[in-house]
Order: sequence, then C-alpha cells, then structure tokens
Amino acid sequence: MKRSRASVRETKTWASAPERSLAQMTRRSADTKKPFREKVFVVVQKIPRGKTLTYKEVARRAGNPKAARAVGAILKTNFDPRIPCHRVIRSNGSIGGYNRGVDKKKKLLNEEQQKSR
Repeated sequence: MKRSRASVRETKTWASAPERSLAQMTRRSADTKKPFREKVFVVVQKIPRGKTLTYKEVARRAGNPKAARAVGAILKTNFDPRIPCHRVIRSNGSIGGYNRGVDKKKKLLNEEQQKSR
C-alpha cells in the first residue's frame, strides 16, 4: 500500500507525541476539511436567482477544482434555506441530486427562471 507524504507525516507526528490521543488527531484532520465546506457554502450563496453553477465550477471557485464530488456530498447535508444548493447542477446539464428530492429541485429552478425573466 502506497502512503501519501501527508499521512506519513501525520503518523510520524502521532508517533512522536503519544500523549496526544487518536481523538485529537482525528479532530485536527476534521478541522482541515471545515474551511472547504464553508467556502462551498459561500460560493453557493452567491449564485443569483435564475442562474446555476456546476458542481465542478463550485469546487473550482471554492479552491479545489478536483472536488466536485465532495461539493455534492457537502450540499447533500445542507438544510439551511439561506444556501440555495438547488442552483448547483451537473456538468452535462442534468439536474443532479437534491436532499429534498429531484422534483422539488426542478420546481424551484423553474420558478426562479420564470421570475428572473
């Protein structure tokens, strides 16, 4: 099994400081993901009514162009109505998923496009 440099460094750090618990190490690693999640929400909040972005474009604007699937996973867990995750679609133009159902996503997008005309 090939290890990344980061995981080797993390292992060495943990091994050299055994007083740090595994929970502390895991918490530290979870904190490194938090900023990307917040950046995704900021990008999505800025999408105007009647417009859409792709998961890939949201990932690029959030700082990690290869994280389109991560964007989908992040938005799947969003239930905050201030973050319009229904405005994010697939690169091929299809609707994609939505945590409140694909039919609801289609309805919201159609209503916003009607109002923005």
